[in-house]
Amino acid sequence: MEYKYISSERIAYFYSSKPQPHQFTILVRGIPVSVCSSVSESVETFFTEFHPTTYLSHMVVHRTSKLRNLINEAKTLSKRLLHLQSEPSQHTYRHIGLFGQRVDLVDHYGKKLVDIEQSVRLEQSNVSLAEETRAAFVSFKSRYGAAIAFHLPQSTNPTQWVTEQAPEPDDVYWPFFSSSFMRTWISKLVVIVACILLTILFLIPVVVVQGLTNLSQLETWLPFLKSILTITFFGQVITGYLPNLILQLFLKIVPPIMEFLSSIQGYISHSDIEKSACKKVLWFTIWNIFFATVFSGSVLSKVSIFLEPKNIPAKLAVAVPAQASFFIAYVVTSGWTSISSELFRIIPLIFSLVTRCCKNTDELEVPSLPYHRDIPKILFFGLLGITYFFLAPLILPFLLAYLCLAYIIFSNQFINVYMPKYETAGKFWPIVHNSMIFSLVLMHAIAIGIFTLKKLSIASTLLFPLPVLTLLFNAYCRKRFLPIFIAYPAEVLIKKDKEEASVPAMAEFYDKLVTAYRDPALMPIQYSVNSESLNRPLMSSADF
Repeated sequence: MEYKYISSERIAYFYSSKPQPHQFTILVRGIPVSVCSSVSESVETFFTEFHPTTYLSHMVVHRTSKLRNLINEAKTLSKRLLHLQSEPSQHTYRHIGLFGQRVDLVDHYGKKLVDIEQSVRLEQSNVSLAEETRAAFVSFKSRYGAAIAFHLPQSTNPTQWVTEQAPEPDDVYWPFFSSSFMRTWISKLVVIVACILLTILFLIPVVVVQGLTNLSQLETWLPFLKSILTITFFGQVITGYLPNLILQLFLKIVPPIMEFLSSIQGYISHSDIEKSACKKVLWFTIWNIFFATVFSGSVLSKVSIFLEPKNIPAKLAVAVPAQASFFIAYVVTSGWTSISSELFRIIPLIFSLVTRCCKNTDELEVPSLPYHRDIPKILFFGLLGITYFFLAPLILPFLLAYLCLAYIIFSNQFINVYMPKYETAGKFWPIVHNSMIFSLVLMHAIAIGIFTLKKLSIASTLLFPLPVLTLLFNAYCRKRFLPIFIAYPAEVLIKKDKEEASVPAMAEFYDKLVTAYRDPALMPIQYSVNSESLNRPLMSSADF
């Protein structure tokens, strides 16, 4: 019912939206180029020949990493200059270097800004002439035309003319290129290996944390703490709160690492990077927090558990209930603490104050919701609730309190704090659905193992159809609803195109669509006010 509701909301959002550039555009990579032609000429020749009625325009992607660095430097200098000019009473003289002359900072920064702008314009000229990649954003006159070009292979060689759905212009991750098929494929393999290594290395703090939860083991490791551990208060703090605190400190670094690994996989948008990072963080959390915690100690040393799948339910039945108290404490320390800190945002506040003091700027950046950090955490608590509700029902009130607080606090954050970088249109829902299906199957396996250990043969036999039925239900949802989250159906696209065919504003939209995917680094910039000649780029917009 939820999958059906969200998919219907996704279609309703599409019908109610105004024409968006990404609905009419695809990204083409692996463009073959002959000796006597450029990338731009190859794209125009190909799509004019094979998509003559729907092809509108294209925008070749350039390598602009050096140019972006110059523009960022210009922005930083501009902010410093505005700050100095807004406070004329402030002392603006400073010595340059140890033995340099005393200069006026306003004049110094102004001249430096003019020089950087000139360098930017020269670099823009060089980039537009030489630094083409074999990739381009290709726009069409209709959504249906873009969909046909996206879904149909464009060449007999599948590594050439590779198409992807274009993101929103503001969502494009411009430093993404690896444009070749081979480089993108190799980067994905490297990221997979890196994720596996990170997962293995993270077992070290997990084993340490589990050692802290066991008083007898802790006394064996650290005998000098024996006298302290005999005190009830210190023993409860060390075995109850401290392990979760250590685990949370290590977990803080996981989302940024996963986001970085996703960014080098060749994704073309911030939304795809966050979606990929969300999946990585979720499965990392499940395997390293749930399974590594459950199978720590003596069970972790028994490699045979992975070699004998039939024994997994029995091992889960023994190990999972033993960690009930740890996960109840985990919900309190991780869930309640994190959701409270989300409301007050103390760490971002401190970081903002330090940034404003160091950079001498009063400009505030509106944050966006880090989906790859918060969605996996909520889904992991859902997994704990599903797997422990019949083993340790005491966990349910703590989870209910967390979910109620999360609903109230995130509602406030969405309305008053966060500003989205891009429109998700429900794209993260399949991740939520798959996580729930996995949690249900895991719960079935644990229940079968427990009933088998207790020699309740009838109960365990009756449970066997449940995971099969759950997986069949998941297969039905994948066939019935998932395609809507991958691409809009032809029925919807054609209907939307027909509704807008007679709208006068579409002509103006097509004019803007031609330049919608121009790299912001190639746009003319003007931060200084000293020279009117700097208002004109060395190359015209048509050349870009």
